[in-house]
Amino acid sequence: MPTIRRRPVLAALLATAALAAPAAAQTPPPVKIAIMGDMSGPFADNGGPGSVLAARMAIEDFGNTVLGRPIQLLTGDDQNKPDIGVAMARKWLSEDKVDAILTFTISPTALGVQPLMTEAKKPHLIAGTGTADLTGRACSPMAINFIYDTHVMPKAIAQSLVAAGKDTWFFITVDYAFGAAMEASATRFVREAGGRVVGTAKHPLGTTDFASQLLAAQASGAKVVAFANAGADFSNVLKQAGEFGLVRRGQTLASTGTTINTIVAVGLEAAQGMQFTVPFYWDMNEETRAWSRKFMARFNNRAPTFLQSGAYSAMWHYLNAIKAAGTTDGEAVMAKMKATPINDFQMKNVRIRADGTTLRPMHIVQVKAPAESKEPYDVYRIISSVPAEGLWRTVQEAGCAFAQN
Repeated sequence: MPTIRRRPVLAALLATAALAAPAAAQTPPPVKIAIMGDMSGPFADNGGPGSVLAARMAIEDFGNTVLGRPIQLLTGDDQNKPDIGVAMARKWLSEDKVDAILTFTISPTALGVQPLMTEAKKPHLIAGTGTADLTGRACSPMAINFIYDTHVMPKAIAQSLVAAGKDTWFFITVDYAFGAAMEASATRFVREAGGRVVGTAKHPLGTTDFASQLLAAQASGAKVVAFANAGADFSNVLKQAGEFGLVRRGQTLASTGTTINTIVAVGLEAAQGMQFTVPFYWDMNEETRAWSRKFMARFNNRAPTFLQSGAYSAMWHYLNAIKAAGTTDGEAVMAKMKATPINDFQMKNVRIRADGTTLRPMHIVQVKAPAESKEPYDVYRIISSVPAEGLWRTVQEAGCAFAQN
């Protein structure tokens, strides 16, 4: 009798399970996108948590779902160590089954991640790594560089300053792939414009004392002292350049590329008059101001860097490509991204070339004097805008094999 009584209960449980199973099976899996970069080290203020926030803002603006599937963002700190970054990407691809990886990491790490993305046929969304090799000799059909590279940043500023009579240059350069590429490119453009490089001094990543490099720059008599570094290195050398009085002695300071947070941290007193190239400035127009104000409201009133705004554009364009392609298949989405111009708050009808180069314009800016600044991040004066045509390398110059076929 006890067994007979339990049968209706057991039958009811089985019926409930049968009804629940189809509902569970209908829950769509998330679209997984991973984002990697320096979250706590010398470049964290350039991208870091701000790039993660910008990517999340793009996901939110898209509605948090695509093709009826929730969008999941995985984050990772590569600590500026290629072995950590590559291992992280390998895990994301093999275990977490991510659909794409967005990187704003140092060049050696991105160069290590790129072959993994090629093999997995998953999009590599580059939003902050500078080396031009990512769309050149180490290019991949699965990669797009959304912001800048070590060709366009130095080319624009070198041509501008030499044309103004600043024709002798001395470089202070960080001693890894990014710095070497920036210096090599700038040297080429200085010479092509009719100037010459009179010297260079290298330093390791994470240097705090630049006395020897600055003394060498001072002794060279160069009209321009150019910094081919970034992050905390750039901040430290610029502060110390002010202490050494390079500007007071008539030398012009330039950079092959820096970010707004660094200029604000150093202060306008030390940085005023400095010139460099930027892909984006928050105060360019009504659209950039509107987006940036929303970002600032969520980021302790700090203005976005061009890496952070670039993370938004990369994520926004990727999600739109998934929607248009009707699939998350990496090759199909990549084809759609390259076939569709970028249109968002900072780029209008910007084309992506076959080799993954985003053909966006650049801007020459000069740091304002303290008296000219009306608010904490009102720091640049835009001198000129440089159109993409003639600025970026051609496919042949880049040397990307698959794009020339």
